[in-house]
Amino acid sequence: MLNRLVRHGSRRLAAVAAGLTVGLALLTPSAASAQSLIRDTEIEAFIHDWSAPTLTAMGLNPEEVEILLVNDPTLNAFATRGRIMGLNTGLILQTETPNELLGVIAHEGGHIKNRHLLRDGAQNAGMQPFLMTMALGALAAIAGEPGAGAMLMANSQYFGTLSALRYMQSQEGEADITGARALEAAGESGRGLVSFFENFRSQEVFSDARRYPYFRSHPLSGQRIEALRRPVEAASNYDRRDSDQRIAEHAIMLAKIHAFMDPPNTTLRTYRESDTSYPARYARAIAYYRDGQTERAIAAVDALLSEQPDNPYLWELRGQILFEEGRPADAIESHQKAVTLKPDAPLLRINLAHALIETQDRERLDRAIDELKRASAREPENTMAWRLLSQAYSTQGKEGEARLAMAEAYFAGGDVEQATQFALRARPMLERNTIEWRRAMDIVLASGATMDDIADLDRRDARRRPAVLPPSS
Repeated sequence: MLNRLVRHGSRRLAAVAAGLTVGLALLTPSAASAQSLIRDTEIEAFIHDWSAPTLTAMGLNPEEVEILLVNDPTLNAFATRGRIMGLNTGLILQTETPNELLGVIAHEGGHIKNRHLLRDGAQNAGMQPFLMTMALGALAAIAGEPGAGAMLMANSQYFGTLSALRYMQSQEGEADITGARALEAAGESGRGLVSFFENFRSQEVFSDARRYPYFRSHPLSGQRIEALRRPVEAASNYDRRDSDQRIAEHAIMLAKIHAFMDPPNTTLRTYRESDTSYPARYARAIAYYRDGQTERAIAAVDALLSEQPDNPYLWELRGQILFEEGRPADAIESHQKAVTLKPDAPLLRINLAHALIETQDRERLDRAIDELKRASAREPENTMAWRLLSQAYSTQGKEGEARLAMAEAYFAGGDVEQATQFALRARPMLERNTIEWRRAMDIVLASGATMDDIADLDRRDARRRPAVLPPSS
């Protein structure tokens, strides 16, 4: 169910896998598995609002930079192809101020701006001495010096890694300066960028086994920190502090991540009843909900809503609590309120549609379909929206539309083969030359099929159909 912090499957998972396996791949040849993404409309809104001016100052379009939240407790972040940036929940929790998190985002934006994507250059820089050393070792062995040859070949990975590290350190320095300049141009302080690195300065003396993943792929050194500190401290906005609003938003962000990721009893120990701040009460409401204390959770959310009746995220949480308690009909009103308050948020519309579908009331299906179409128009790669749309159409007996929606779900998830199969099945059930029929054709053609292939398929399908006899006179 799409809501606050949830796993989200899409082709973006491939970007996460790539981001987690770059870095010292020459030292760690085993690839990391893809991590799950999480979606939270509130946290995503905070991050977008904070980062948009800095990304704009950097010359990037904030709407084209996709910032993903990765469900991983380790400290890590990455930038990869397609202007995609990933932030681990573990990294967010390690930031002490909003400005520190913004500094990390600015740094990763620097990689995107400077086209340091996937550290391709680092891989190439490492492979050249690696292959050269291997070649020298082979030549030495052929020349009758097997000992020297064996030593050269054994050390080839080491020399390759040193070269890759030097290249990566150069890229990190470039990204630091690009990020710091953009922060200054946007009227932000670069203090957080320096302090974040300073907090983990000891990482440079650790072995790779003990070092945080972020600093394995972002080599840290005292020289690099000092090179960054000088221009940052000289900048006119160095002493600018985070606003009270931004500090409050950062506290909410941390509270939600802890409440959804930590065991409920851990959350309740961290955010004790004596703490009457908004983030603490928010975290406790989530902990009660996750602990199965539904009525207590609803009461806690209602108390917050009495103070902030126009907060769409509280209405979203209230709807989700009711939905997961098996009361979808009761959840509709809360989800509708969330959508009304924030109509541009696709995830809120998906939550509403899911509740409408789960009531099993056929009269509510048209409304659910409308909400899902609106959501998928804004987020065409949201696989959950397409799957729910397929479910709604199937319940209505619209099998062509249902299969097309499943084709869209697979296409959004990067499974072109399955997407093609469902699009082929949908095509004969859709009215020819409609928008839906043309979309099915687009998905089939995206698989590499040609119009001749499709025409041949149509001829074969026609031969399989039974002949229709004229009516007897």
